[in-house]
Amino acid sequence: MSPLFFGDERGYFVETFRQDKLHDFLGFSIHFVQDNESKSSHGVLRGLHYQLAPASQTKLVRVIKGKVLDVAVDIRAGSPTFGQHVSVELSEQNKRQLLVPRGFAHGFVVLEDDTVFAYKVDNYYSPENDRGIAFDDPALGINWLVDKARLKLSVKDTTQMLLDKAEVFTIKQDYYA
Repeated sequence: MSPLFFGDERGYFVETFRQDKLHDFLGFSIHFVQDNESKSSHGVLRGLHYQLAPASQTKLVRVIKGKVLDVAVDIRAGSPTFGQHVSVELSEQNKRQLLVPRGFAHGFVVLEDDTVFAYKVDNYYSPENDRGIAFDDPALGINWLVDKARLKLSVKDTTQMLLDKAEVFTIKQDYYA
């Protein structure tokens, strides 16, 4: 999604979120309950994270400053796209946003220093339901655009399991109950 952007010599104005536009785009409403923001340096990789039901989350993500490669992986067992991913560059220049639905793992790698990443979620953080998948799982085939030796990872993100061993969603779950 790319919001409308208005800029001139004074600066710019952009609506970063409108419930009615999101509803029109999706055909249903999502009730966001929390906004999150992180600042990171080049090469920081965060992910691939998700929360299991009943705390699963939809995320609407964007970059305020800098640039990332943002990745969502379908982890809904039984889905025709299970294990496949999408990746998109989000930046302060392109103003793009990505909606990451429940049932998808999410991660991003920072491509510019001092990048500020923001996202809305429709469920609160739940440590007991927090899960992750190895960012470098060969079965996923994700090109993170940064040499693996130059990545900056948390301990948590260096110890995640491969997708074939991870707890995942089932396609029959109602993600928006």
